[in-house]
Amino acid sequence: MPDSVALPIDFSRRYGDGLSFGLSLGGGGIWFIAWQVSYIQQLAELGIDLAGADRVVGTSAGSVISSILELEKLKSFAREVSFFARTPALVSALAPAGKIKPSQQRALDLFVGSTDAEPDTIRAIGFAALTAETPSPAKMRRSLLMILRTKKWPNDRLHISCVDAYTGERCVLTQKSGVPLNAAAAASSAVPGIFSPQPIGDRKCMDGGVSGTGTHLDLLAGAQRAVVLSLTDDAIHETSGMTQSPSSFHDELEALRQSGTKVLQRSPLEVDLTKLMDPKGVGAAMEQGKMQAQADYESFQKFLMA
Repeated sequence: MPDSVALPIDFSRRYGDGLSFGLSLGGGGIWFIAWQVSYIQQLAELGIDLAGADRVVGTSAGSVISSILELEKLKSFAREVSFFARTPALVSALAPAGKIKPSQQRALDLFVGSTDAEPDTIRAIGFAALTAETPSPAKMRRSLLMILRTKKWPNDRLHISCVDAYTGERCVLTQKSGVPLNAAAAASSAVPGIFSPQPIGDRKCMDGGVSGTGTHLDLLAGAQRAVVLSLTDDAIHETSGMTQSPSSFHDELEALRQSGTKVLQRSPLEVDLTKLMDPKGVGAAMEQGKMQAQADYESFQKFLMA
């Protein structure tokens, strides 16, 4: 695998120059997987198809949905997630298994409590993730293979983010990286302390959201238009955590706009950040996503047709 998978987060590099339309699907656990699949599927039913963007960036939960979207399996996956909502135990493939051990809790607490994305901070989280007694990396790859039903990338437009747990570098995986699709999604979704960092070539990689961003909007900088689905909105929040400061996402969106990209950003109206990995919230997440998509239809129509 070429070492070029490590790409610095840098809006000045204008990674999205020449793109007409970009899509970023952010991280947010099982809850946000359910919200995103319902939201995007409802838009599709109304005639707004987000599949086939010039570049699709997926992070953590978004890596799963972006893969499903580009594999053209969104409709069937939405039915499966709806079934999960009625039988929450079936969603355990993407949920923590059993009681979290002290070594896992240390890594998770370090991630959740981190208020910046300085290299030393990310590396400290990575070291804790590497030493935590978590389930085998192969278990999560198998779980993602059950969901995606393929190891093959759908196209070269799909970009999946993760973080090298040792160096702290942001990595971007594509069809050219030589990594199976399920392994890339597993790495992007490997929340420190909950899941094991995944072997990606000669690296061990963890959740893409550990890098200080859950959306990696620099990969779209310079594109004509971009749709961003994120767990939180662009307001400056009162608290910080998970390697993000109160203004991190606000500043990231502003940097994308400053690159000349027109942006349509949407996030859930209500979300309990303490229950993102709780399967019991899947049903409510899907209902909220469907409702919001119906309300947002005209905004999308105007944005994409302008």
